[in-house]
Amino acid sequence: VQLQASGGGLVQAGGSLRLSCAASEGTFSTYGMAWFRQAPGKEREFVAGISWRGDGTYYRDSVKGRFTISRDNAKNTIYLQMNNLKFEDTADYYCAARKFAPAYSMGVSQTVDYWGKGTQVTVSS
Repeated sequence: VQLQASGGGLVQAGGSLRLSCAASEGTFSTYGMAWFRQAPGKEREFVAGISWRGDGTYYRDSVKGRFTISRDNAKNTIYLQMNNLKFEDTADYYCAARKFAPAYSMGVSQTVDYWGKGTQVTVSS
């Protein structure tokens, strides 16, 4: 499975961005999907996950109420709507896939089958 993230950019604090991640795989609907991020000098961290069925989502505490993960199986794409962005959200954002994964699994174990290339998000304060 090849994953391609897009939608990053420069935004002021309080602004919004929507990230997209398109998958090449026709069996996309059988993969749980997630977003991770890595800020300069920091370890990669889980941001949000969505189950392979699309019936569950899971977020790290710092983005709850601000970020929303969703999927469109007809387009083999997941999204991350990011609102009320903060300076500390600045990072490279990566999408990831894991077969038949529930929403929380990649957040708990960070076990991933496929990684996409990152898209950079910069939030100016």
